[in-house]
Amino acid sequence: MSDLDFDLFVIGAGSGGVRAARMAAGFGARVAIAEDRYLGGTCVNVGCVPKKLYVYASEYGKGFDDAREFGWNSTVEGFDWHTLRDNKKNEIARLNAVYRNMLRGAEATLIDGRARIINANTVAVGDDHYTAARILIATGGWPAVPDIPGREHALTSNEIFDLEEFPERLVVVGGGYIAVEFAGIFNGLGSKVTQLYRGPMFLRGFDADIRAHAAQEIRKTGVDLRFETNVEAIEATAGGYRLLLNDGSFLEADAVLYATGRKPHLEGLGLENVNVELTSHGTIHVDEHFRTTEHNIFALGDVIGGMELTPVALAEGMAFARHEFGDPKVPVDYDFIPTAVFCQPNIGTVGFTEEQAELEFGEITLYKADFRPMKHTISGRDERTFMKLIVDDATDRVVGVHMMGPDAGEIIQGIAIALKAGATKATFDSTIGIHPTAAEEFVTMREPWSED
Repeated sequence: MSDLDFDLFVIGAGSGGVRAARMAAGFGARVAIAEDRYLGGTCVNVGCVPKKLYVYASEYGKGFDDAREFGWNSTVEGFDWHTLRDNKKNEIARLNAVYRNMLRGAEATLIDGRARIINANTVAVGDDHYTAARILIATGGWPAVPDIPGREHALTSNEIFDLEEFPERLVVVGGGYIAVEFAGIFNGLGSKVTQLYRGPMFLRGFDADIRAHAAQEIRKTGVDLRFETNVEAIEATAGGYRLLLNDGSFLEADAVLYATGRKPHLEGLGLENVNVELTSHGTIHVDEHFRTTEHNIFALGDVIGGMELTPVALAEGMAFARHEFGDPKVPVDYDFIPTAVFCQPNIGTVGFTEEQAELEFGEITLYKADFRPMKHTISGRDERTFMKLIVDDATDRVVGVHMMGPDAGEIIQGIAIALKAGATKATFDSTIGIHPTAAEEFVTMREPWSED
């Protein structure tokens, strides 16, 4: 038995940290995990879980309107922000307890407080010191707000869920998936939403066709979407906030949400006490087994960059625990990771974008579909679904699938399995579809797309 207190000390009880702690404890390791804020990390508390609940809430208004054309008298009194907010709080509290019970069941020691590294084998939480053979940093990310006059008035995704009062006028600054999702949420709940993005087109990194289709469809919902527009300063007024824009104009708002990126949450960790190198992006440099430049210290999840997704952090936590304490030692496979943007309508995507596929494979063939969802032939809603397949000509393998439309995330999850298994276009063509569904379009696109 080692004379150290633990075999593994995990800093951060988010998705990746908890998964690593539970798995390592299951392999027989003596594990401690420290958390200073809330169990479950960003995803459970101020990320994907509450955000998806708010997406559900925001879709009801359009659903009530749709229902009238189907014969339902769907008159409603209106939306109550406080009911949604408080019910969300109750659900998150339940999930916090679930995480605490999972760690207790795994016999991992949970320590409440912010941990800081003293040396390669020692961690302090408050006045208490703990020794461990391995230290794992899994502290996630933190919202970043640019240094502009009045930045103290800006909200981030950490605060937006729990506002005391519902903002009738909301400005969302940013063009990533977080900004797009919150613009859709508050627009659906009844806010007058303006979304500003400094570049010529938002959702950087997504397929160009999806980005263009998203701009078209989001504008239809009523979001005032403005590109090449940024905020120069924010001023508090008697009635809310006044924003100075880069074109010299002003914009009035009740609240301003900044979703302009996240940075690794490394402050106060004591990295200056150990030989842990950072990359040029400020993330922790690790090898393929998540080991830092300090032999006993590891890191995973958002603090190392890569795809900042909860399932990725979970996979990394499992791979780390298996490599250090268990078997089989299976590395994380980062190919064909699906993702979704819960805007309205949803975006689901997996594999290469058209631009990436051209660089990787050279000759490719595209298949596209653009249609009105069956539901809206009666509801009358002006919304269109877009689908795209990208095929490597040399192998006939489908290497990219992109969709914007209802339930895109649900549909793409199944498609991701096919791409992971190496499905070809011939495989798609030989698959019988489910009729009538939107998803069947993926197996009925026979003719290649052409600009002609």
